[in-house]
Amino acid sequence: MHALTGFSLVSLLSFGYLSWDWAKPSLVADGPREDSAEQPSAAPPQPPHIIFILTDDQGYHDVGYHGSDIETPTLDRLAAEGVKLENYYIQPICTPSRSQLLTGRYQIHTGLQHSIIRPRQPNCLPLDQVTLPQKLQEAGYSTHMVGKWHLGFYRKECLPTRRGFDTFLGSLTGNVDYYTYDNCDGPGVCGFDLHEGESVAWGLSGQYSTMLYAQRASHILASHSPQQPLFLYVAFQAVHTPLQSPREYLYRYRTMGNVARRKYAAMVTCMDEAVRNITWALKRYGFYNNSVIIFSSDNGGQTFSGGSNWPLRGRKGTYWEGGVRGLGFIHSPLLKRKRRTSHALVHITDWYPTLVGLAGGTVSAADGLDGYDVWPAISEGRASPRTEILHNIDPLYNHARHGSLEGGFGIWNTAVQAAIRVGEWKLLTGDPGSGDWIPPQTLAAFPDSWWNLERMASVRQAVWLFNISADPYEREDLAGQRPDVVRALLARLADYNRTAIPVRYPAENPRAHPDFNGGAWGPWASDEEEEEEEEESRARSFSRGRRKKKCKICKLRSFFRRLNTRLMSHRI
Repeated sequence: MHALTGFSLVSLLSFGYLSWDWAKPSLVADGPREDSAEQPSAAPPQPPHIIFILTDDQGYHDVGYHGSDIETPTLDRLAAEGVKLENYYIQPICTPSRSQLLTGRYQIHTGLQHSIIRPRQPNCLPLDQVTLPQKLQEAGYSTHMVGKWHLGFYRKECLPTRRGFDTFLGSLTGNVDYYTYDNCDGPGVCGFDLHEGESVAWGLSGQYSTMLYAQRASHILASHSPQQPLFLYVAFQAVHTPLQSPREYLYRYRTMGNVARRKYAAMVTCMDEAVRNITWALKRYGFYNNSVIIFSSDNGGQTFSGGSNWPLRGRKGTYWEGGVRGLGFIHSPLLKRKRRTSHALVHITDWYPTLVGLAGGTVSAADGLDGYDVWPAISEGRASPRTEILHNIDPLYNHARHGSLEGGFGIWNTAVQAAIRVGEWKLLTGDPGSGDWIPPQTLAAFPDSWWNLERMASVRQAVWLFNISADPYEREDLAGQRPDVVRALLARLADYNRTAIPVRYPAENPRAHPDFNGGAWGPWASDEEEEEEEEESRARSFSRGRRKKKCKICKLRSFFRRLNTRLMSHRI
């Protein structure tokens, strides 16, 4: 079951695990070209091999085929030969996108509506929900994960190898150093975070994560039989902060004035070549002709760290299009209609039923999925079965000062952060996050007049309505002109909210400190500890319910809690 878990570094070296010379960016150019092994589409003799590649914080503008100044020849070629998804949606931050990918459910149906899962929180992907890799295992697949997990790890039952993956190499937390794999969750709360299976992979420190993960993916392909269907989930850490890149990639962008953009561009190009190496390995080891490659970003780019979502509005962490419209494409010899752009509405929850269907598995209404099987829409160009998307409802996020139940026609409290799309219409309520339009950061520094040119500083609003099909850049707010549409979409929000489960966002536990775990991040809670914590939480809730008056110290605690939430939102 965990075939790779016990491999020593010597064993990996003997398989050629570290044999590729990544110091030579043109290495794979001598191998077969992407189109040299392509054959006419035919009914596959067995379920297809599924390779899902997820990048971290890659902006909508940060790919060559969107007119970027960053070189991504591999992604450009794979997308051009496959199907580009130009009406594809993800979530605005890390954990929500990953949870919806692996469960096929909206955040309101997993309890992960608010923020991310922090390293010291006793929280993880709900254990009672069947994950995508578990469904694929039922269909006879061998399942492997490489890269960033970020779905909780406080108990061993939360680990990737307990949630459907036969093997795992990667990090459990949200961001680590690309070379040392250290992660600090506050001053003095630092630990090592690179794991192989359920063990700490101390011996692999020092290797750049993008290269390490691509090498491991290629090694999995080299050691696996093409006769058994394979699910390979590669969740690159790139291009999340910290901005670190091998020097040879930085050299390509030496003339780029903005330092953050220069480092970010180098990281994107390095990731692009990692994808090329994985694609080349698929062909070399006999997987390609019966494979489906899905490429997706996890959220919008962080404009403060070199990313760009231009010309979309907003950035990572917001519900504007720049935060939730994703980069996505499918490349596969099995596509019936290739070399085209699809405008079918697709959401990240759709991959669950789509891939289970491709694998020959089944899903039913009892599974409680929010996703749809969109393979006919992607492969054949049919209409998408999806007509609406609940971007999220977050009752814990800071309530908008100018929102109210009255402002929502008595249907919905517009102070609550929420966003929904129905057909052509998109509605936002509460505080959607920074709503700036930020051009690509090619200059060393923005003149103040440029920065303030399109800043949306007004906070005297709590409802926005856009026709996204006609106005994808969200420049013309129609809330005042179409109160009928506003009312209808508020009613849909209320409908969804009635199906929501309580938010799970527990307080941080000091037992999670890496010092108590040998210097590494990892599981810390036992079943007994979890039961005690839940009892304490229920007791606190009961106590709060009986308390009628708030003391001064309680108000002070509440103030600092809101302040911390605001600061963490900016940090994320």
